[in-house]
Amino acid sequence: MSLMNLKASETVKVSTRALSCDGGKGALGHPKVYFRIGPDEDRAQCGYCGKEFILKKSAQ
Repeated sequence: MSLMNLKASETVKVSTRALSCDGGKGALGHPKVYFRIGPDEDRAQCGYCGKEFILKKSAQ
């Protein structure tokens, strides 16, 4: 199973390609991970929680 095929639990619009995610639930979240939205892509998904990050059109 590819991590990018996880069902998105939440969608967040972002203005930068460099991202981090900790699950957003304090002690119930997950370890903080860092990743980037690729130059030819407009979205990325957290491999732990499935949160999807979509790059705002104004940031491209």
